[in-house]
Amino acid sequence: MSDQLKHECGIAMIRLLKPLEYYQEKYGSWRYGIQKLYLLMEKQHNRGQEGAGAVGLKLDMPPGNKYIHRERSCSDQPIKDVFDGVYKELAAAEAKYPEKFNDPVWAKANLPFAGEVYLGHLRYGTFGRNSIDFVHPVMRENNWKSRNLVLAGNFNLTNVDELFDLLVGLGQHPKNYTDTVTILEKVGHYLDEENQMLFRQYKNDGLSNQEISPQIEKNIDIQKVLSGASRDWDGGYAIAGMFGHGDSFVMRDPWGIRPAFYYHDDEIVVVASERPVIQTALNVRANSIKEIAPGNAVIVRKNGDVAEVPVRVAQKRRSCSFERIYFSRGSDRDIYKERKRLGQLLTPAILDSVDHDIKNTVFSFIPNTAETAFYGMMEGVRHHLMEQKKQQIHDLNGSWTEEKLQEIISVEPRVEKIAIKDAKMRTFISNDEGRDDLVGHVYDVTYGIVKNQEDNLVVIDDSIVRGTTLKQSILRILDRLHPKKIVIVSSAPQIRYPDCYGIDMTRMGEFIAFNAAIAMLKERGLEAVIDETYKKCKAQENLPKEEVVNFVKEIYKPFTAEEISDKIAVLLTPEVMDAEVRIVYQTVENLHVACPEHTGDWYFTGNYPTPGGNKVVNTSFINYCEGNDRRAY
Repeated sequence: MSDQLKHECGIAMIRLLKPLEYYQEKYGSWRYGIQKLYLLMEKQHNRGQEGAGAVGLKLDMPPGNKYIHRERSCSDQPIKDVFDGVYKELAAAEAKYPEKFNDPVWAKANLPFAGEVYLGHLRYGTFGRNSIDFVHPVMRENNWKSRNLVLAGNFNLTNVDELFDLLVGLGQHPKNYTDTVTILEKVGHYLDEENQMLFRQYKNDGLSNQEISPQIEKNIDIQKVLSGASRDWDGGYAIAGMFGHGDSFVMRDPWGIRPAFYYHDDEIVVVASERPVIQTALNVRANSIKEIAPGNAVIVRKNGDVAEVPVRVAQKRRSCSFERIYFSRGSDRDIYKERKRLGQLLTPAILDSVDHDIKNTVFSFIPNTAETAFYGMMEGVRHHLMEQKKQQIHDLNGSWTEEKLQEIISVEPRVEKIAIKDAKMRTFISNDEGRDDLVGHVYDVTYGIVKNQEDNLVVIDDSIVRGTTLKQSILRILDRLHPKKIVIVSSAPQIRYPDCYGIDMTRMGEFIAFNAAIAMLKERGLEAVIDETYKKCKAQENLPKEEVVNFVKEIYKPFTAEEISDKIAVLLTPEVMDAEVRIVYQTVENLHVACPEHTGDWYFTGNYPTPGGNKVVNTSFINYCEGNDRRAY
């Protein structure tokens, strides 16, 4: 993507089902669990560059011994920083006690992160600030093991205000106004209640306090805790957690907005936000990895029992399609196929944009995430060309010559690597006059391939959100090749509405599609549409989220998608530009053809899966009209 976005986080959880001695004997190291956690986190590095954290938990530690260890970082290289912290202590111990270090029993008794349960997290800051306080895993500590709670998640809730008030109504005093604190305290409250109920029950049975604790740990109803805590949550989430006594879980929102996958055998349970990282870390097949169903939780008990159970009533599945287009790793089997299909389905519109002049068109892509869609696009172009060749040969009606046949079959689409991203460039200069020049050099181009003023240049990107990099950099440098026409293709539809489920897209004024619609309303004397939409949104400001309607759709209603695309091309064309610029977007209909199981399309349609989404989009529009730059939730 040429426009970089902050997006959803990544989770990784490991539960070793055998004693550490088992892994020492079979794999040569009792550090097997922490090594796999590192691999899972590093392979999900695409999901977090502003913070990382890891927690290790030891089962059955005697009183007086620390059994939960945590490392967190919000440095420039947070994963490295976290595991440097972990291994620094281990290296010191190995140097000091070389004869004992590889003894798993000694290690568990004496070393941090020598345990059986691990939880890792990668963070992009969306709701909270980029501070260590907001880096997961977060903890709620208590002297009773079964009341200790550790959480990490990939989530955003739209109704933090409601949930905050509910906590205050319970008599709590939350320390921060964020969804992270709200979720931690909500789960913690129901965990406390479950503990207290069991305590009273066993006390009535005549057990001593010391006898009660292990009974609570054995019989605590995790499904009930999670179900009660999540009752009022509105948003997308995949949340992992562990309790001090050793139970752990991962739960997913009822719409399946945010992803979560798991694998288990008799040695290990592994959960991650993406399937291929589990395949890589454990060298297992895709069909052995399960997706956690919407509304369900995978619960791993201290005794090693694993079960997937419902904690919320599953709703109509609305898995995030934007995740499939861009955010997830393209090495996933299904995502790779979907991205190729997205490119392939664009073929008719692309050929129309160059008047079917394949001979004088160069095809390329914007590195690196659009490469897979590019392969699909070229398959579509070649298929079209093959059909065209067959028809031309049929039209010869047998009266062909070798020269004519050679002329027909020799036509092939011209594929070149045009744009080259310079990873070393940084656009951190604050002076406007200096920064604009640097931005224009983020990409380099391959010279001498495009015929001056004769060739069309078709370049595919996976999505166009703001269009800033296109205007300031990409179009300018492509114009240096002197093509007749530049066609920028987006494998995603027009992004018209904000996200509120974990991706940092909350301000209407940042979307080039929205700016194009606003500009056309003003050009055509339809400013009244803007005013009326504002009034309708404002009138709903204090309504319960369940009653709010997305009136922002009315901004786009007067125009076709093609009209908006044409206006986007005008807005993104730099002032000094020789080539004609066209923008071709994917259609929503084709998006659903390519990704039939992932129908969460609110970015493009405004059809939010939860009531809170409608409230967020209206608030975002109100903020735009009032010149307010704050977040919409």
